[in-house]
Amino acid sequence: MFRLIKQERRARRGEFTCPHGVVQTPVFMNVGTQAAIKGALSARDLKDIGCQIELSNTYHLHVRPGDELIRSLGGLHRFMTWDGPILTDSGGFQIFSLAELRKIGEDGVRFNSHVDGRHIFMGPEESMRIQSNLGSDIAMAFDECIKIPSPYDYVRASCERTARWLIRCKAALERYNAESDAVNPGQVLFGINQGAVFQDIRIEHMKRISELDLAGYAIGGLAVGETAQEMYDTISAVEEFMPKDKPRYLMGVGTPGNILEGVARGVDFFDCVMPARNGRHGHLFTWKGIINIKNAKYERDESPIDSECSCPVCSRYSKAYLRHLFKAEEMLAMRFAVMHNLWFYNELMRRIREALDNGCFEDFRRQYSTALDTRI
Repeated sequence: MFRLIKQERRARRGEFTCPHGVVQTPVFMNVGTQAAIKGALSARDLKDIGCQIELSNTYHLHVRPGDELIRSLGGLHRFMTWDGPILTDSGGFQIFSLAELRKIGEDGVRFNSHVDGRHIFMGPEESMRIQSNLGSDIAMAFDECIKIPSPYDYVRASCERTARWLIRCKAALERYNAESDAVNPGQVLFGINQGAVFQDIRIEHMKRISELDLAGYAIGGLAVGETAQEMYDTISAVEEFMPKDKPRYLMGVGTPGNILEGVARGVDFFDCVMPARNGRHGHLFTWKGIINIKNAKYERDESPIDSECSCPVCSRYSKAYLRHLFKAEEMLAMRFAVMHNLWFYNELMRRIREALDNGCFEDFRRQYSTALDTRI
């Protein structure tokens, strides 16, 4: 399912095969939390901007419109008319970030919906059932996303419980895949490494979950309050103990610079709401740095957002026009900005893969790691 094509130091060039296609890695997964990209992009748009994998959220789709409904309509691929690979995250992060009242036990988590307040229980089996109903290609394990900072003893106990939950996730998904009416019987499970920024807990947890021989492994619980250097040090510490023949996924990260540094440390998969969210507020990524299109200096600027970009927006429209759309609060402003930013991220990954193919990733990293995160 994962083929490591070549390696430059720790940076890896690979290929991941799943029921809905072959993914070239390193890859950025475009986030469609509720089966849609915020900013009015459709499944057809995702094809046009070079998306390889779409990511949707288990918790949100369970709450609305309901995973049973999506299952009855043929699964998530058919529901949103996207025929490429889909990853669904388990809902753990949303439970711990959105639910004001929650109770964690060995069986799972009890909490109230952030939409209508109704009581919900979710544990490993429930998360796997929801993801099986959705029919994604990659199902993420149910885990606790630990706050940073958290006490050492609490983090250790949480990771032990998350490891026990993972065993239940694996058994449950195997049962659901074996059902005659499974939406996607080829669905695979990725485990999630936790441990806050305690490297000894991270390493111990990674060793333990790698014994389960899953289809892939993620590093979770980062980019939630720690410094960038703490994040990089944690990745470096854990990577050494991750299976070499399985894809590695850094969850919820991040800026272009974060991605380049993650690739340099052996990461294959990334996702983040940042390009879409920042785009909706007029912050646009370019090969020279980040611009705020709302600034007055762009009022009469007839040049594209980025002269190096060939996205559908830069190919046709000017900075002046896009600034006008934002000032006039036209919906088209968000659509164009999100389209450009996601194109940029997908193009960044393509160039990273090209640099790895040509054996010059370190030069590419030195040129862009800081520059792309600089505001201009």
